[in-house]
Amino acid sequence: MNENSQQQVLAIDDWLQSAADILKHAQINTAQLDAEILLAHTLRKHRTYLHAHGDEPLDARMQEIADARIALRSDHVPVAYIIGHKEFYGRRFKVTTATLIPRPESETIIDVLREVLPKNETLFTEKIRVVDVGTGSGILGITAKLEWPELDITLLDISLPALKVAETNAVSLHADVQALKSDLLTGYPFTPDIILANLPYVDASWERSLETDKEPSLALFAGDGGKALIYKLITQASTTLRPKGIIILEADPSQHHAITQFAQQHTFHVLHQDAYCIALERNVGND
Repeated sequence: MNENSQQQVLAIDDWLQSAADILKHAQINTAQLDAEILLAHTLRKHRTYLHAHGDEPLDARMQEIADARIALRSDHVPVAYIIGHKEFYGRRFKVTTATLIPRPESETIIDVLREVLPKNETLFTEKIRVVDVGTGSGILGITAKLEWPELDITLLDISLPALKVAETNAVSLHADVQALKSDLLTGYPFTPDIILANLPYVDASWERSLETDKEPSLALFAGDGGKALIYKLITQASTTLRPKGIIILEADPSQHHAITQFAQQHTFHVLHQDAYCIALERNVGND
């Protein structure tokens, strides 16, 4: 991995040690794990294979590819971008630099959807329309469709490159969803029953990891302390969401109080709130 060792073929254990040292020097906190993931991906093997074959010499070409991937990681390119996928709710989703990388905390949105669906199914006489606003790689809408095939799911995003990734994921995971270019709800022609939204909510002034510099700013940052797009969506939904319809959104804990206050001023009340997730129900009449 340096000029003196480029021609030297290393055994798996030696390569992993060298790669982990490089990543530690680059202030990567998950150095050993990342080295193993990148080598296993390069070799198309499970990580357990690496531990069972530590003395096995690497193929020179495979080592060259793995070295290049370690160089990217040492520049704080996220592992998901290097290997091209990320797990979400037990499924593998394609990700590219056009999309935000799925976070584990976003799975809570699906958990909350699971809680509210049985309580609200009887309120709707037709198929339940669900929109995934700011879908990115499509993780929320596609997961919802695969968990509840009876739902009518539309993926919305302002970014065409992101929508193409979402459509690719829908095809590969056999999810029958629609995809539509839209600035939040403005391009959606129907009345939604449920809105799922992991919108950009990071304020540009916040301290954050170097990895986020590699993610698309359009999918990460918002004005008004990170709340601008959430406020815009709530305002739109206050007139377009079906009465007693639900918004389930992700936000930073520091934003929750302001968001819930804003929502309560725009025909909503809080159904559920936890560390990163808020569920809002649209009031009927003057309730």
